[in-house]
Amino acid sequence: MNNISRRWFLEQCGVGLGSLAFTQMLAGDAIAQTHPAKAKRVIFLFMAGAPSHLELFDYKPALAKFDGTLPPADLLKGYRAAFINPNSKLLGPKFKFSKYGQSDAELSELLPHTASIVDDIAIVKSMVTDAFNHAPGQLLMNTGSMQFGRPSMGSWILYGLGSETKDLPGFVVFSSGNKGPSGGNSCWGSGFLPTVFQGVQFRSAGDPVLYLSNPDGVDPELQRDTLDAVKQMNQMRLAKSGDPEITTRINSFEMAFRMQSVAPEIMDISNEPKETLEMYGAEPGKPSFANNCLLARKLIEKGVRCVELFHESWDQHGNLVKDLRKNCLDTDKASAALVKDLKRRGLLDDTIVIWGGEFGRTPMVQGGSDGRDHHPNAFTMWMTGGGLKPGITMGETDELGFNVTRDKVHVHDLHATILHLLGFDHTKLTFKFQGRPFRLTDVHGSVVKDLLA
Repeated sequence: MNNISRRWFLEQCGVGLGSLAFTQMLAGDAIAQTHPAKAKRVIFLFMAGAPSHLELFDYKPALAKFDGTLPPADLLKGYRAAFINPNSKLLGPKFKFSKYGQSDAELSELLPHTASIVDDIAIVKSMVTDAFNHAPGQLLMNTGSMQFGRPSMGSWILYGLGSETKDLPGFVVFSSGNKGPSGGNSCWGSGFLPTVFQGVQFRSAGDPVLYLSNPDGVDPELQRDTLDAVKQMNQMRLAKSGDPEITTRINSFEMAFRMQSVAPEIMDISNEPKETLEMYGAEPGKPSFANNCLLARKLIEKGVRCVELFHESWDQHGNLVKDLRKNCLDTDKASAALVKDLKRRGLLDDTIVIWGGEFGRTPMVQGGSDGRDHHPNAFTMWMTGGGLKPGITMGETDELGFNVTRDKVHVHDLHATILHLLGFDHTKLTFKFQGRPFRLTDVHGSVVKDLLA
């Protein structure tokens, strides 16, 4: 321990879920933004399982015309699908589309609430990815790599900007839908970054974090005395071993203690106006994606830097019509309400909101006549807020929605653009690990300038 420098202590011991305020300030000061930021926080509405762009955003009359026929042979040359035979017959779109807003954006009948905000959002129909299975696709979208162990985008954002709150985690995660994401906790993990930057999963009903409330017979004074005693023992162990993860443990306990007085009030949506609850479709005490959207707004108001909402329900290999209808009923109203709420509160100007999944769905049928397979060649996302151009539809796919034909945007390009809006050059926001600097975009990515306002 005599050989450990002050610099090592400040760099390596500032870790843990519950870092003290100086640690968060250190994190924010450690990275220099390369240009003025348009945004300072991010909300990612992650539709895990991969929504069908062909039923929601990218209407293809030719796909309807050739429904039930085989796709052109030259289209499938070298193509690999996840489960189906690529020579499966084409499946026409299952829902009607119309144009909305001054921007004339074309949307499915399943998205009436998104239709009401089309002039505020940028719709990107030309997304592509490298993965065609869920776990690697979700990891790529969230960490920039299909491999486990890389820091998530939220962790990179928190690493670069630091937190604006010392009483709550700087990166909060919610999960709704049928199950959690296939990529698991790695979708919001800190990887090789200090663990202070990892996402913390909250619940939208009951204690936001399990065991946050004291058991019967334990009052705040007893808890404080207990924490002080445990902290003293941990500090003794830290002095012997120099293990920075002991500081993680100390700081986790301290953050949890502070959260006990702050989090319950923030997580209580019953004090929201009736009009706001109705706008989101939120119901106090009943976990839902709608509740999570409202909570996301409340959390960023309190200084949380990044909030990610996973809704894992979009993997329609079959039951496409029924499940898509339900998924949109569960998410469309609240997604649009979040944008409207942020806008009326003056928060949208410096908050990025992103909506999308890990890839798209095939133009070919799966599951008889009511399903689609995974498809990495083309899919749609939308985004809005700080520094993004509103009311545009960017990119095109071919007449069957199979390949991107104009303005291709890779996942790495999306990440580079988000970091740019937050004030960073994505090639310079790095962390040295195993002898080389790593970044969210690895060795790829370009800022999509056509998305910038």
